[in-house]
Amino acid sequence: MIAAVITTFVVPYIRSKTTEQQRQQIAAWTRIAVAAAEQIYNGPGRGDEKKRYVLDFLAARGYTVDTDAINALIEAAVHELGAV
Repeated sequence: MIAAVITTFVVPYIRSKTTEQQRQQIAAWTRIAVAAAEQIYNGPGRGDEKKRYVLDFLAARGYTVDTDAINALIEAAVHELGAV
């Protein structure tokens, strides 16, 4: 279901606002930030802290893509890690 939402709504939106290289960089930094947040904030019930870490990490690198798009990228990265 997450993949369908990403493919249908998020990918076209991000493509309309960024270049291919920027999209690749955003996705790569999101995966790195999610992996780091998973390591830093162990235990259940810490999702908000993890998400804040990822958003701050991306903002520090100048990525200010639409919040919904970033949220979808975060969810996809978490899903890829098998941390669902």
